[in-house]
Amino acid sequence: MHYTNQKRRTVVGVGCEAKIPDVRLSAKTHPTRARPGREHRLFFRPRFQRRRNVTPLLVGEGTDTTAGRLPSEARRALVELMRQGVVFAETRRLVFDALCAHRALIADHLADMYLRVLIDEPAGLALLLSAENASADEGDEAPSLISRRTLTVYDTLLLIVLRKHFLDRETAGDVRIRIDVAQIEALLIPFLPLAASTSSDRKKLNGALESMKKRRILTAVRGEDERVEISPVIRYVVNAEYLERLLEEYRRLASAAAMNIEDSDDIDVPDSDGDDV
Repeated sequence: MHYTNQKRRTVVGVGCEAKIPDVRLSAKTHPTRARPGREHRLFFRPRFQRRRNVTPLLVGEGTDTTAGRLPSEARRALVELMRQGVVFAETRRLVFDALCAHRALIADHLADMYLRVLIDEPAGLALLLSAENASADEGDEAPSLISRRTLTVYDTLLLIVLRKHFLDRETAGDVRIRIDVAQIEALLIPFLPLAASTSSDRKKLNGALESMKKRRILTAVRGEDERVEISPVIRYVVNAEYLERLLEEYRRLASAAAMNIEDSDDIDVPDSDGDDV
């Protein structure tokens, strides 16, 4: 015979005594509350402790944040390269040295994102570029983290003039290649007809120069507002062979445009009454 001790909550039997969990009876099936005609079933519902608010763990939380394929200095250098797009040894020597020392690991990491790094040690330059012949699904264009922007005719002309000057001064043996804004303005004059203009616009030129500075093609010269330095980045934007073809084509187009402008000046303009002058 078994009976329950309510105070101790134990089941006492012949030669045994075992504790049972603290339970409560369901109100719906309590014998004294059962509805007529319904089967009296008795079951136990365990009393669970109320859960406290628990902050969910983020993915990777609690793991070693120092783990990774790249050494710490290589990761820092890679972050700066991806943030700035270009690293110059002259201003960021330690970062440039880290990129050179770990170039194989960094190149492998960038390849997973359709990117590559171009390191020109003699020029002290590391440049982030889109991967060449990036593999993609058939018929799809390879994704790129580097946004592309179409240049205006004026920006293209400016880029050609700067690249030509850089090539000439580099051939002459100059290491730091600088140019006056007035000199740039003079070099652009033969090509202005292509930009639907016959006179130089200093405000437009200054805006284009600022855009080139943001792209690291030009850098400011300290203490000389009317002078800029052309960085070696321009060497990889327009190569020498492509530059010569561009110059030849743009000179031809500029000559044709100038002739059209002169012809338009000789055309008689009708007066308000519709009669020829």
